[in-house]
Amino acid sequence: MNTFLSYLATAALFAFVLLPALAGLARERRIDRELRDAERQRSAQPPETAGAARPVTATRRPFAGSWART
Repeated sequence: MNTFLSYLATAALFAFVLLPALAGLARERRIDRELRDAERQRSAQPPETAGAARPVTATRRPFAGSWART
C-alpha cells in the first residue's frame, strides 16, 4: 500500500508540473491556427480600393530652430 501511494504521489507531482506546459502549448497552437486562418482570409480578399494597398505616409514639418533666442 505504501508503494502504491508513493507512485500515486509521484504521478500527481509530475502532472502538477507538466500541466502548465501543456496548457501553454495548447494556447500557442490555438493562436498560431488563428493567425494562419486570418492570413488566408486576408490574402483571399482583394483590396477594396486602389489606395488601400498604399501605406499612409505622414509629412513632417521642417525644423524651425530652437525656441530660445541666442
